[in-house]
Formats: sequence, structure tokens, C-alpha cells
Amino acid sequence: MPKVIVSLDGVVIKEVQLTQARTTIGRRPYNDIVIDNLAVSGEHAALELVNQQVLLHDLGSTNGTRLNGRTVKLGQLQHDDLIEIGKYRLRFLQEQPVAQAVPAPTPVPPPAVPPGAPIPAAAASPLAARGVAATPAPAPGTGPRIRVLNGPGAGRELSLVKIVTTLGKPGVGVAAITHRPQGFALTHIEGEAPAVNGQVLGSEPQMLADGDQIELSGVQMQFVRA
Repeated sequence: MPKVIVSLDGVVIKEVQLTQARTTIGRRPYNDIVIDNLAVSGEHAALELVNQQVLLHDLGSTNGTRLNGRTVKLGQLQHDDLIEIGKYRLRFLQEQPVAQAVPAPTPVPPPAVPPGAPIPAAAASPLAARGVAATPAPAPGTGPRIRVLNGPGAGRELSLVKIVTTLGKPGVGVAAITHRPQGFALTHIEGEAPAVNGQVLGSEPQMLADGDQIELSGVQMQFVRA
């Protein structure tokens, strides 16, 4: 189970198991992890569980949130990552499950085929000979994706196969699409804010619906669910 160990000047203050879908960090007493320090914003950052991964969100804090020495707005955490909020350190730990040994399947010999006889389709496939059904590769142009509608990249499609997919140009306008259990959400990261169906996105993530129009730094895109 993922957890964070909070410390100050090398002294461990608390250890927090990340059991909730969203764990907030800040100076206000209603946060899940309260850090009572003036360098910490009232609602500073949040840790969000998404598909067994943990995302770090800076919630527009005054002094910023650093991940492994780099200021971030949104980042995907890995085991032993270090989060810095003011003078406080939060070490992220994610224990890996112990792999269980699985006995190898007993090979199944292919059926004998008389000389000159046509080979059955099932026997022609190595997977079928082992009794395993082959899974067809996904057809191009299917699955959740972003389609570019204008500019030099018009017609290009970006498959949303990662937990976090970043859009835009650093220093101009950056947004991210996160894959959550309930769907895909668009979050403004930095610079010019994106618009969804003509409405400028605020500080909170917005769930996307099939066919939604996204505009970011003059580039028009469409979210395609499947």
C-alpha cells in the first residue's frame, strides 16, 4: 500500500497510508495531512490514487511543490520519490507485491497431420497449438484518443494509453489528461488555460465526454472516447 513519511530537518513527524482516492496536504486543519507552517498554503497539494498509480497535484500554492528537486504542477509518483513543501519532506513509498511463482504450463503437442494433408488453421498458430487463443491487435483509430483539428498537425491522433498525457508547449500553455476510474479528466498545468467547448477551464479538473472540443494555445482538438 502506498504511503508518505513526513519529516522536518531529518526528524520523522508522521507516516500516512494513502488509502483514500484523494489525500490533501495543507496548512488548514481540514486537510488529510496538516502542515502548520506559514510557507505552506491553506490547500497546498493533493495526492490522488488513479488506477493503482499516485499523482501529485499542486493546488496553486504560493511557494510551489517540488518533486525530486523540480517544481511541478502535476507529476506521477514512483517509489522513493521525494516531495518538498516548504522545509518539509514527504518521502513516497510504494511497496511492491511479492511475485508468486507460477508453474509453467505443460506443453500440448500439436495434433499429427498426415503427409500432404492441409494444416488446420488452429494447428498453424503456435498459440493455438498450446490451447491459447490469440488476441487480435487493436485496430488503428480506435480507443480513447485526442484528434487534432487544425494547424500543421490536423488529422493526427494521440492515443490516451498512459495514466497522464501532456498537451501543449511549456512556457505557452500546458494541460494534462489523466486516466481515472470514471473516465478521462483535463487539468490545467501552466500558462494559457485550455477551453472545453468554449468554456475556459478553471483550477479544478474537468471530466471529458465523447466529442468534447478542446482548444489550447490556438490548437483545436477533439476528445474521442472510443
